[in-house]
Amino acid sequence: MENKPHAFWAGLFTIGLLVVIALVVFFFSADRVVRVPYDLISHSNVTGLSPDAAVRYRGLDVGKVRSISFDPHKPGQIVIRILVDQKAPITRSTFGTLALQGVTGIAFVQLDDTGQDLSPLRSSEAHVAQLPLHPGLLDQLQRRGEALLRKLDSVADDLDALLSEPNRQQMMAAVTSLHQAADSANTLAKQLEPTTQRLPATVADLQRTLQSTNQLIQNVNRPDGPFQTNLNKAGTAAERAGTALQSMNASIEDLSARLGYDTLPRVNSLTDDVRSAMRSVDRAAGTFSTSPTSLLFGGAPLPTPGPGEPGFAWPAAAGGK
Repeated sequence: MENKPHAFWAGLFTIGLLVVIALVVFFFSADRVVRVPYDLISHSNVTGLSPDAAVRYRGLDVGKVRSISFDPHKPGQIVIRILVDQKAPITRSTFGTLALQGVTGIAFVQLDDTGQDLSPLRSSEAHVAQLPLHPGLLDQLQRRGEALLRKLDSVADDLDALLSEPNRQQMMAAVTSLHQAADSANTLAKQLEPTTQRLPATVADLQRTLQSTNQLIQNVNRPDGPFQTNLNKAGTAAERAGTALQSMNASIEDLSARLGYDTLPRVNSLTDDVRSAMRSVDRAAGTFSTSPTSLLFGGAPLPTPGPGEPGFAWPAAAGGK
């Protein structure tokens, strides 16, 4: 009789413990967040997205995907019903995209906002608001895949043209030329090696020359140096030369005055006498050339008087005899 009450109480305790565990699990696992439904409208593929997938707003978990279905009113359009925390800042400029979780291929909904219209977007079970689903990275790659393939084909054609036989020959010739240029550079380096070895001595000579030049400049700049002394002597000599030039100028002015007032009048008188003598010589030469006998018999015959002169007589006419 004692085993039956013991078994009863043990069973009752076990049942009670299971009920408490179930209540605790329900309490901690129950989702008490109030979620608001929204419809994402997609015109592209939703590969990798499934119900119960995560919904994130700029990386923060704000809900999950409830269902994915086709729009019966618009063929080809997909409606994704999501449940979002009512505290999430869903506005009229909010949009969604599909993103992948690592390399698993499982997609989730990424919500973002353009910031153009920040007024809140209200939604309820009776009137579910709609959000646009923009193409994700994979969709963009798929849309641009054709253009990328065309570009790849073009690049492949360019590579084929680049690697054609004539171009390969030209590239081999260019490589050969580069090899020859490298050999020439090595030869030139070997030829320049003696000059390079003499460079340290040349640099040392140049440094000594610079030191000598600096010392010369310092000596020139010294007030009591030979250069300044010679300059002072040259200045003194220049002053003496200036005094001599002033004296010479005074002598020249005196000489000019004497020539102007004394010598030039005498020269003019002498010039007049010479001119008179020359005229006399000219007359004597004319007389000699006209009557050479006058030199022997003296006196030159007087010229026949002309009309109007004393002693002029008209010649007799031929028929007067």
